[in-house]
Amino acid sequence: MANIESVILDVADPTAAHRFYTAAFGLDTQVRLRASEAPTTGFRGFILALTVSQPATVDRLVEAALKAGATSLKPAAKSLWGYGGVVQAPDGTVWKVATSAKKNTGPATRQIDEIVLLLGVADVAASKRFYVEHGLTVGKSFGRVYAEFAAGSSPVKLALYRRRALAKDVGLTPEGTGSHRLVIGGGAGPFTDPDGFTWEAASPAPATAAVSAPAPAPAP
Repeated sequence: MANIESVILDVADPTAAHRFYTAAFGLDTQVRLRASEAPTTGFRGFILALTVSQPATVDRLVEAALKAGATSLKPAAKSLWGYGGVVQAPDGTVWKVATSAKKNTGPATRQIDEIVLLLGVADVAASKRFYVEHGLTVGKSFGRVYAEFAAGSSPVKLALYRRRALAKDVGLTPEGTGSHRLVIGGGAGPFTDPDGFTWEAASPAPATAAVSAPAPAPAP
């Protein structure tokens, strides 16, 4: 089964970005960093989401991200589906930290249960077909609204959401131009999907890479 082995973020300063991700989320293997000045404006069309076990852990990670230099897009708060908050890293990448739990069951930790790469797409059904044709297996699907793919042994799960809905979910407007500043490394590549997201054949992560282990999809 094809899956994601790593997510590569184009950043202006890989050293500074690595320092941020280590301090904010304790991540250092699945999200890699590459120096790039590729022009981009507005919403980049994707977010990375971290799923955790309880609200206290959401708060701890969000607070650590803000302390490390992130900007708050949505303060952590309760919702119909759970509890979560959204921050934007200094390099511009948007991160959502969330849990389906509404009550704490123990002390806050920094344990991340799952990383999800959410792509904002123009047509969920068409993009889903494209990815199935490239070897991914659908795990959940809600018509033309949302789809996610089985992660298998992958450290990162892929999901699709309508671009406008995804931007709204994280407190941004959907407009954006230029580079996504994202490359996906995995067994399905190389190719470029219908929304311009590029995949390349996975390669071993370098020692300077940035994001560890193990996010939720927005409520469809």
